Amino acid sequence: MSDQLIRLGHSPDPDDAFMFYALAKDMIPTDGFRFEHELNDIETLNRWAVEGRLEVTAISVHAYAYLADKYRLLPHGASMGEQYGPIVVAREPMSVADLAGKTIAVPGLWTSAYLELQLAIGKVANPILVPFDEILNTVERGEADAGLVIHEGQLTYQKQGLQLVLDLGEWWHELTGGLPLPLGANAVRRDLGEETMVRLSKVLYDSIKFGLDHRADALDYAGGFGRGLNDDLTDRFVGMYVNDRTLDYGDEGRAAVAELLDRAAAAKLIPAAVPVDWVP
Repeated sequence: MSDQLIRLGHSPDPDDAFMFYALAKDMIPTDGFRFEHELNDIETLNRWAVEGRLEVTAISVHAYAYLADKYRLLPHGASMGEQYGPIVVAREPMSVADLAGKTIAVPGLWTSAYLELQLAIGKVANPILVPFDEILNTVERGEADAGLVIHEGQLTYQKQGLQLVLDLGEWWHELTGGLPLPLGANAVRRDLGEETMVRLSKVLYDSIKFGLDHRADALDYAGGFGRGLNDDLTDRFVGMYVNDRTLDYGDEGRAAVAELLDRAAAAKLIPAAVPVDWVP
């Protein structure tokens, strides 16, 4: 019997590459599954998930509000900020209050960062959609008043002379009394069935664990996905978003996901409250 094909969607970034190094390089048993890696930006993966295009995919926690009928969340693979996270930057010093009415470059309307920005400052009056890896350049050129930065730009924005306006990780930590900031999640398509979902969950957990246990090799692989990051910054960035919380959300992580979605529903930023359904 041939192995079951699983299309695995994730971002072309050092943290996701680190998580799936073991699968990409055939370093672990795969329990009868054959993985094809589909690399794309997170907003594209969010939109693909509406169609149920991939069996397993990275999604934004924000997007889960629109996908819960098709996908369940895996108990691992989380990207969460521990008093850090996406940031808003501008060319000139600016207060958070100054963001009202400004044109803000954002990496996707279903990204968790965009949801959290709206919870922090209210609905964004003038968002412009820009690929995540062009946000800094867009702000630097003056094509937007400010930019919402995800991924490695959180560590490199100062090289382009930009100013920090808001750190959403700090904002969320203060707002919630210390919960981690939910950003990305891994999700599995419901129609695969419970037994297959549980088996897949174990393989994906093993891949993350292998990377953490073989950090030097996994970082060497992940470094090929860093845009403008040297080895030290790659190590720092991966450490921010692939750690023990990635192996298991824990009670705090699960509470943070529910808190974000509940607050979003109350603010009418998503259609309705969403019960979070985890694969065991």
